Amino acid sequence: MTQSAHAYAYLRPSAVLGPDAAGAARRLDLATSGGATPLGEAANPRFFAGFLADPVPAAAALLAVADVAAARYYQPRLRASLDPVVTANGDRLRFESFSGCCGVYARLDVLEAGLDGDDIGHGTTNVDVNNPLREALTRIGPAEPLHLAVGPDALEVTTFDGPVVEKKVPLPERWLRGFAETQVTAAGFDLRAELPAAEAVRFLRSLPRGGRSSVGWVVPAGRTLRPTTRPAPGAVCLPGPERLVALGRVLRHALALRVYGPVAGAAPAAPAASAWEVVLPGMRLTLTLSPDASRGFSGEGGVLGALATGTVERDAELVSVLLAWEPRIEVADLAEQSGLTPERVRAALTRLGTAGQIGYDTAEAAHFHRQLPYDAGRAEAANPRLRAARALVAAGAVRLEERGATAVVTVDDHVQRVRTDEAGRVSCTCPWWAKYRGGRGPCKHALAVGIVRDGKEAGA
Repeated sequence: MTQSAHAYAYLRPSAVLGPDAAGAARRLDLATSGGATPLGEAANPRFFAGFLADPVPAAAALLAVADVAAARYYQPRLRASLDPVVTANGDRLRFESFSGCCGVYARLDVLEAGLDGDDIGHGTTNVDVNNPLREALTRIGPAEPLHLAVGPDALEVTTFDGPVVEKKVPLPERWLRGFAETQVTAAGFDLRAELPAAEAVRFLRSLPRGGRSSVGWVVPAGRTLRPTTRPAPGAVCLPGPERLVALGRVLRHALALRVYGPVAGAAPAAPAASAWEVVLPGMRLTLTLSPDASRGFSGEGGVLGALATGTVERDAELVSVLLAWEPRIEVADLAEQSGLTPERVRAALTRLGTAGQIGYDTAEAAHFHRQLPYDAGRAEAANPRLRAARALVAAGAVRLEERGATAVVTVDDHVQRVRTDEAGRVSCTCPWWAKYRGGRGPCKHALAVGIVRDGKEAGA
């Protein structure tokens, strides 16, 4: 697994301060590292200063996001330590993290109703979450107001000669690919169940806590969810229920639980990802689980079909200019502004997602913009299937048959046949396809055929 060193530089550690002798409100000061803003790169950007409407659930939810960042649910003995990402979208603050195994994605959306203060800025950065801060957040009381500052003010910046807190952590390439895959996966979700507060607490507290359990399923049953050992019509996959343990921090503040999964239909054929959202006062906390605890989102392959098209790189450059940290990205509006078709806009958003620039909010069924410090082609270049597909094309291994629905891919002394049916579904005779049946994205042969067909259509 390729790794690079990622450095965080903070002016001071994040902390809960006060109250002072004059009785001023306690302050939650979140230190920011280098990030992007509408005015360009900033060493320590400031996105918000004001009060949290409900301090106790906010503190618990922030701790839940930090729990995921510090956890590995698969091979838990290995260390994981990544500071959460915060994005200011003008009307909300979003805190995001991935588990070290890349199988759980956490996001806390603090909405406008949960904040009371200055205007919310625009931009993306990392925030310092340290052990003293975690301990202080657990002691926030319900009767005391809590002032939140995300980033230092201008005066604080001028009083420091340089970073006083530096962290260097190994950042796996698969963590970046996970950001890309989760937005593609979540975009295919529907709301499958909604439980009121009491039923939500009862259901979540009944889940196993320790060890590693097998992939399970739940079926909506009235106002609750009924566990089942096998997929049934209308069932939602619950892959590794112990991975929802971080939600335990916010259960006593929950207003509802919403469950999202792939579009309902017949009995599911294989384990699938799902999203579990706890509704809080003025906030939403969502955990998205990969199809199995041993499967990180980085290997799902949902982005590969879009990345293999010939025009996607140019389209992504055009679409990126039109983004401005919007909390909701409307594909139709981008298509009108860019002159591209909605399909090409979606493919461009997928490519931008490989640089962590696009996320997806299941509650609002819409993409949103963030800006992580990575090149748009970095995750694409690191993907072994896409590299292998381009090598097949370069070697002339792909031959399209006259009728166009089938193609032959020759690899050494092996021949694989790729077929496309009338609905556009692709299949292949290779062992990868036989094992996953498209459940982890296209194989290298299907990708290579898609690249050749796309080039032929562009030439025509």
